Amino acid sequence: MKKQKKIVVMTGAGMSAESGLKTFRDANGLWEGHDVMEVASPQGFQKNPELVLEFYNQRRRQLLSVHPNAGHQALVHLEERFEVQIVTQNVDNLHEKAGSTQVLHLHGELLKVRSVQNEELVLHWEKDLVLGDLDENGHQLRPHIVWFGEMVPLLEDAARQTQQADIVIIIGTSMQVYPAASLIRYAPPQVPIYFVDPAPAVNPSDFVNLTILQQTAAEGVPPLVQELLEKEG
Repeated sequence: MKKQKKIVVMTGAGMSAESGLKTFRDANGLWEGHDVMEVASPQGFQKNPELVLEFYNQRRRQLLSVHPNAGHQALVHLEERFEVQIVTQNVDNLHEKAGSTQVLHLHGELLKVRSVQNEELVLHWEKDLVLGDLDENGHQLRPHIVWFGEMVPLLEDAARQTQQADIVIIIGTSMQVYPAASLIRYAPPQVPIYFVDPAPAVNPSDFVNLTILQQTAAEGVPPLVQELLEKEG
């Protein structure tokens, strides 16, 4: 029996946009009318924790009201023939909700919180998080989100997974936000790379084996998955 090929799928905000989740940052760099550093940095949390907690409470409430789209659902079918590792910049759980089993969240998870004193103490959390919600040792809980200026703890794991890829698929991300954007450089030379995005910000000459699909995730991913499954036969 031949070894399963490994597909690493990198996803960003465009993956979830068609499920009704707003992409955090709009054209002028504001997140829901807030300067990004106000709501997504340790300094912002220190200065105004109530504002930060409510910002993520709104995101969490919104997430609980939406569902995976055709793009998320199609990726699940790749697991029928391939070893599939999803590496996402998204903090939603829509990949898991659709049924994908290997999902690595580079920037944290909206449905988890952690202690401000011990980042290893992580809890599942679906309700609002407020000042006074404490861990077992009496320390405030905060969103389990990687904020600007913080380390991306799963980056090394994601790089290692990408080095093992036989195929790479990039969906709904500009690949301009570092350090996540650097991951593609870890892919082995010559591996096929598929880029699904309505406006892909990539120079085709940078890659040897690149296919660009200028479509949204829900439009472009299902036929791509079908094609890959048929090729694998």
